[in-house]
Amino acid sequence: MDHSQLDQAVSVLGERKEAWARLPVAEKIRYLYAMRQATGAVADGWVTAAVKAKGIGTAGPLAGEEWLSGPWALLFALNRLMASLEAVQQGHTPSLKRGAIHTRANGQVVVDVFPQTIFDKLLVNGVSAEVWMQPGVTPRNLPQTMATFYQQAAPRGKVALVLGAGNIASIPPLDVLYKLFAEGQVCILKMNPVNDYLGPFFEQIFAPLIRDGYVRIVYGGGDVGAYLCELPGIDEIHITGSARTHDVIVYGPGPEGVERKRRDEPLLHKRITSELGNVSPTIVVPGPWSDADLRFQSEHIATQKFHNGGFNCIAAQVLVLPTEWERTPALLDALRTTLRAIKAREPYYPGAEERYQAVLAEHPEAERLDPSQPGSVPRTLVTNVDPANGDDACFTVETFGGVLAQTSLPGKSAAEFLREAVHFCNETLHGTLGANLLIHPQTIKELGPVLDEAIADLRYGCVAINAWTGVGFLLAPATWGAFPGHTNSDIQSGVGVVHNTLLFDKPQKSVVRGPFYPFPRSFLHGILGILPKPPWFITNKQADKVGRGLVAFEQTPGWRHLPGIFFAALRG
Repeated sequence: MDHSQLDQAVSVLGERKEAWARLPVAEKIRYLYAMRQATGAVADGWVTAAVKAKGIGTAGPLAGEEWLSGPWALLFALNRLMASLEAVQQGHTPSLKRGAIHTRANGQVVVDVFPQTIFDKLLVNGVSAEVWMQPGVTPRNLPQTMATFYQQAAPRGKVALVLGAGNIASIPPLDVLYKLFAEGQVCILKMNPVNDYLGPFFEQIFAPLIRDGYVRIVYGGGDVGAYLCELPGIDEIHITGSARTHDVIVYGPGPEGVERKRRDEPLLHKRITSELGNVSPTIVVPGPWSDADLRFQSEHIATQKFHNGGFNCIAAQVLVLPTEWERTPALLDALRTTLRAIKAREPYYPGAEERYQAVLAEHPEAERLDPSQPGSVPRTLVTNVDPANGDDACFTVETFGGVLAQTSLPGKSAAEFLREAVHFCNETLHGTLGANLLIHPQTIKELGPVLDEAIADLRYGCVAINAWTGVGFLLAPATWGAFPGHTNSDIQSGVGVVHNTLLFDKPQKSVVRGPFYPFPRSFLHGILGILPKPPWFITNKQADKVGRGLVAFEQTPGWRHLPGIFFAALRG
């Protein structure tokens, strides 16, 4: 798109920004309902286009990834945001279930945000999410920190530029949704060239907002993004991408930009929110794991790493294992077996080969789990990375592809190991977006408050216990973003949050919990959980059918959808 087209798009938004900021809530809710209907209408085409572009075929279980992280994630957020705005329309803060607000021993406020309904409990059984608040938030003043945009008598309008992500399909519309309905800003979405084929679907979803001058969608490369960032009509910017791109926007390109960053002399002085990925850890706490536990959790770890081919900002990159745990070798063997049983995928995201070769240059001993073929990027395991070498690329650079590193830490007990692991992740690994923790239920009981302290000490925006932080991304009532406190000169995983459909203004982190055992093994261990192999697992043989069913449910919620979803889920 040429500059005149971009200028015109921003000009229209500038003319409409005050109208949007002060639009009655009832009118905004009507837009959400229209978006829900349009999302359901384009879902099939959206998923078909995505699986074709990523080289995973037009049918089969892997299409479930696109159903869940595409239309379902957006529909789930739309429905939760509708509920929040309906409460605001009635003069209330977004509704919380009875008893949702509680405090930790140190007084920190925690809010249970999922499950909220009987359908949540049935469809994603055994999974829960909490939002932990920043210091200063109390049970009494929590309502004053929710939906704060709507507490203003005469809010001022702004134009936000959203620089869309190229990997997960729902990220661009979810980011726009948050700017529009949580922060009251009109939006221009610049599609990423990697997935700009989704633009026509988004244009249909946002059609009423585009028609009325509140949204514009534009296309092009880095030059288009750079031009828009500097336009005076753009008031704020949100980026999902890399820290390198963020630094170029703020400080400029080349050696001059590096020097300006060193002096912290930005060229751009607009507010920028961002989600920039990280080197994600998966911490395995020692405990009485059975062979069945090892097999199931190896599939869990494989999913954390290789969902979407490994091209996730929250893909597990460093597996942190206990040195003195007798089951460490067996877990690694189970992981190798799981991965070799799964077909490798095409490296659709640009730069995968270069990032892979950079790891090989530093770790020529790396274990390739796939045969080397021209143009392919083998899934690769780098074992026994020295935890004392904080400069190792496995710890400092997001590989964004098929490389999984493993390191080991000491600890004579689970508590001692956990303290070592938390310190290692906080002080050695790059970024603060998300961390995973796999831990046996018996060990959870034995640790007691030590586990709660470890969760509190992990400086990450999302901590997943027996779950994957990718689930935190999908659950829109949770917040999604880096741990608070980063600055432009040390941006790490970014600034601010998105999703957050309960509209918390001062969140610190989200904590997601999942079942250690799948159904029916959960019943054998005395746990009333009915979640079988989760549909987001890359080993789930019915993921596409479950995903399609969940999309149909969110489009028109009701009991009639449940039998089909349950039938497919139990066969996964």
